Amino acid sequence: MAAPVETDPAKDAALKNYLQKHFKIPSGELIKLGPAIKTPIDGLFARQLIVGNEAGQTVSTTIFFDKSETKAIIGQYLDTSMEPWGRVNMGSVSLDDRPTQGPADAPVTIVEFADFECPFCAHAFSVIETLVNTTYKGKVKVIFKAYPLNVHPWAMKAAEAAECARLQNPAAFWDFARYFYTNQGSINAKNIEDNVDKLARQQKLDAPSLKACMDSAQTAARIKQDQTDGNTIHVSSTPTFFVNGIPVVGLPDGKIMDFVIDSELAGKGPSASATKE
Repeated sequence: MAAPVETDPAKDAALKNYLQKHFKIPSGELIKLGPAIKTPIDGLFARQLIVGNEAGQTVSTTIFFDKSETKAIIGQYLDTSMEPWGRVNMGSVSLDDRPTQGPADAPVTIVEFADFECPFCAHAFSVIETLVNTTYKGKVKVIFKAYPLNVHPWAMKAAEAAECARLQNPAAFWDFARYFYTNQGSINAKNIEDNVDKLARQQKLDAPSLKACMDSAQTAARIKQDQTDGNTIHVSSTPTFFVNGIPVVGLPDGKIMDFVIDSELAGKGPSASATKE
């Protein structure tokens, strides 16, 4: 990685002031500029630009600029000699003992970071279930990672409930997920526990054990670990998927997921790239 180059604090301040006004950002404190580095293009420098909001969410991109910091491009530098997928090394992510669908030895693993209160995640749930159970049956495994967002008041409680249901019966996790996604419009922070009690009865779970599990520090730590794992690999919104490490962010279009999965299957040999069912 290129060594950072020194920049003029006054020019940095002027750049932040320009960005604040240009993008109508209410506070300059919400704008963060990373260290500047030289790019392979002569005279062009780059640095990470992070913009947040008052809810604690952030978006990150790269800003390119000349030495004077008076000309800038916000976007992405591409080196077409490198691997094109932007594949992420998932080695730092805890994937054991998590909710899964699909066979353990599937050639394609999709790691999903999702929030039960997220409407886009609700739509994605049916897309992913179809991929696993029909379109690519036997070829795809999904691992769920909880990523409840701070702006969603009952998402954390729902994540804890689904995780504790899984510990009693692994199949119950997906029934809890389906229920939360289907009933998002009627669930709120005041009635989430009533909904969980109803689900526990339907699934014939031990309700007192479920409640004790939801109140335990171990369960909170497990959800926190999923959030930390997501932050480590730069998850900032839900849903975010990693298809054999290839990031697919946002509401998944079936054709996009098909393209990525088919490409991965094609690289696994004739047995894995058989015709979809």
